[in-house]
Amino acid sequence: VSSKSAKGGKGTILATIKGTKAEDIITVLELIPLRSRNKVKEVTMDMAPNMAKAIRRCFRNARRVVDRFHVQKLAYDAVQELRIKYRWEVLDAESKKIMESRKGGIPYEPELLPNGDTLKQLLARSRHLLFK
Repeated sequence: VSSKSAKGGKGTILATIKGTKAEDIITVLELIPLRSRNKVKEVTMDMAPNMAKAIRRCFRNARRVVDRFHVQKLAYDAVQELRIKYRWEVLDAESKKIMESRKGGIPYEPELLPNGDTLKQLLARSRHLLFK
């Protein structure tokens, strides 16, 4: 637990709490006088339910803000899940086209996009581009 207003100087770290149980966190935070806790305007936290519970109980007047890292990670994971899902769909479709071309005795030629990639290649290499 740290204070942004201390700007890294003396009094920046208010508490170091072992564990992640909400009750343990609440016990330590309640050692801070209620008057001081009521002055807190904003609390930055991760998305863990135990943290939300502790913050709600100990800092009643504070606005809860989820930190940027956890929001970005959630978005990153969602995009990654969709990219993989679509890649598997493209792989399945391509496998069907390969089987059909073999049955017809025609060599399979994948459809190329304007940049020279196949859809399969694009979905495999677009990971970093999607996150930009």
